[in-house]
Amino acid sequence: MAPFLWALTTSFKTANGITGGPTYLPWLQYEPSLHGWQSLFGAGGGIDIVHPYIDSLIVTTSASFISIVLGTLAAYGLSRFTYRAGFVKNEDLIFFFISQRIMPPIVLAIPFFLMLQWLGLLDSKLGLILVYVALLLPIAVWIMVDFFNNVPRQIDEMAMLDGCTPIEAFFRVVLPNSLPGIIVAGMFCLIFGWNDFFFAFTLTFTNTQLLPVAVVALNSSVTPWWSLSASALISVAPLLLVAFVVERFLSRGNLAGAIR
Repeated sequence: MAPFLWALTTSFKTANGITGGPTYLPWLQYEPSLHGWQSLFGAGGGIDIVHPYIDSLIVTTSASFISIVLGTLAAYGLSRFTYRAGFVKNEDLIFFFISQRIMPPIVLAIPFFLMLQWLGLLDSKLGLILVYVALLLPIAVWIMVDFFNNVPRQIDEMAMLDGCTPIEAFFRVVLPNSLPGIIVAGMFCLIFGWNDFFFAFTLTFTNTQLLPVAVVALNSSVTPWWSLSASALISVAPLLLVAFVVERFLSRGNLAGAIR
């Protein structure tokens, strides 16, 4: 909690409060001010953080949703069915997905830049969504394969004995019992997508700006620590909210008694 408390107290300080030494108690050790928060909305020559915030919400939630949908379907296929193309098997396909996260981001920067430039999607939200799907899909597949491997196959078999096709068994029986895994994968996708700075910085210029880039833009020759602290708290707030909301889904206890 120490970094959050430090950022909270700093966000209500002025330049004199910052340079006057470490102080933590408002009104007792320093006079609180709303200047740091007001500057995030364009007051006093500050920046407008609303548009980067909205852009980040659109890009991150869209990319996470697409990644979860495609990743869940791919993971179920890799968990329940056997594939073979020469020497390539299921384990090789799973490792291929994981290997996409091993690759350094700098290696992908130029190919992504040229691809979006060719598609006319450079400096656009749609272009970033496509890039983020490519980055988040391996996370979704990796998590969901492990989760489906721990879901008893008897659930699928019982559903098909009751007359369901494999696709109906997936959507009507397996998917509802896999909600905890989907929530966990979605949370990780949101975290990685929301916190990404490198691709948001290299693939956007003026039309689109995500929140991490807007926060870093506050850093200059004279850093406004009050505004920087306020923006840091605002940027982390959605992730904290998501963590509190989905915390009850993080247990696999929902599968208890699923087999009849």
